[in-house]
Amino acid sequence: MASTSTIRGTRVGATQARPTERAEPAPRREATYWCANEHSVQISLAAEAPTPATWECPRCGLPAGQDQHNPPDRPRTEPYKSHLAYVKERRSEAEAEAILAEALAAVRARRGER
Repeated sequence: MASTSTIRGTRVGATQARPTERAEPAPRREATYWCANEHSVQISLAAEAPTPATWECPRCGLPAGQDQHNPPDRPRTEPYKSHLAYVKERRSEAEAEAILAEALAAVRARRGER
């Protein structure tokens, strides 16, 4: 036997069939953005909301700007860096030698070596 508490003909997240008579939608404005692949993205913003400088294109994922003839450049992808590459950015060769000598001295002291 089917449950009597289910609502037929609707799904989870469905909106009301009719908006409430007393409610009015918030004032909106349209903004159009273009990406480097010449895709056009039109979004609806609240009237008092600031317009973002860029927007992500839903078709290709590139950043889109409001100037159709001068869209934002493609983001530069950084190559993978190992942990050693990041350490080398922070430390000079002289600092590395000093840290290594200090660590080796500590190990030799624990072992009782000279």
